[in-house]
Amino acid sequence: MGEAAQDDWLMAEVVAATGCTAVAVEWRRAPEDPYPAAFHDAVDALRWLAAIDGGPLVVGGASSGGGLAAGVVLWARDSGEVVLDGQLLIYPMLDDRLQTGSARSVTDSRVWNRDLNRRAWAAYLRGVEPGAEVPSYAAPARAADLAGLPPTWLGTAELDAFVDENLEYAARLLAAGVSTELHVYPGAVHGFDLFAPAAAVSRRFAQERRAAFQRLLGSGSAEC
Repeated sequence: MGEAAQDDWLMAEVVAATGCTAVAVEWRRAPEDPYPAAFHDAVDALRWLAAIDGGPLVVGGASSGGGLAAGVVLWARDSGEVVLDGQLLIYPMLDDRLQTGSARSVTDSRVWNRDLNRRAWAAYLRGVEPGAEVPSYAAPARAADLAGLPPTWLGTAELDAFVDENLEYAARLLAAGVSTELHVYPGAVHGFDLFAPAAAVSRRFAQERRAAFQRLLGSGSAEC
């Protein structure tokens, strides 16, 4: 689901708040194009963006885009090709194993739930050979080592199917010595800021997200 143009409003907001160059990636989508198609598209976009300017560089994303962003950040660390100044992850989709309490317990058909999550991971991982280990670039929660990653801001929702894997990822980042700021928005579900943008919790989230971009990017020429 989705396309890059749906985030035009967010790109405009980020640019207005920070003065950065903002790029939304139109990556290929599963099931027609499973992993690693989207990952390669995002890495190519990052390489291109990094070549434009040497200023601060932040990678971010929401939901499946948050998981993809986290995978790209792992790649940047491992390859050494691009130095990142931060990652901003919004209720990211990180763990294909679906074993956390929240991944199993959220079944309400009105929100992103256990069945949708299972179907989405099955579609995305069609590109992984049967019996092969799922790569951490596809499912970042599988990464054995999170040391050396850039400062992280992670915002998630209390009633999200991803909340437990998000909390675990943030805790592991902190344990690995990564500067990490975690926000759990009470009473919120997956995509709450899109479903109810006028709600008090959504307004607070938008303000804190904007401030996080500003802190991670710092001053001067910047890209995100």
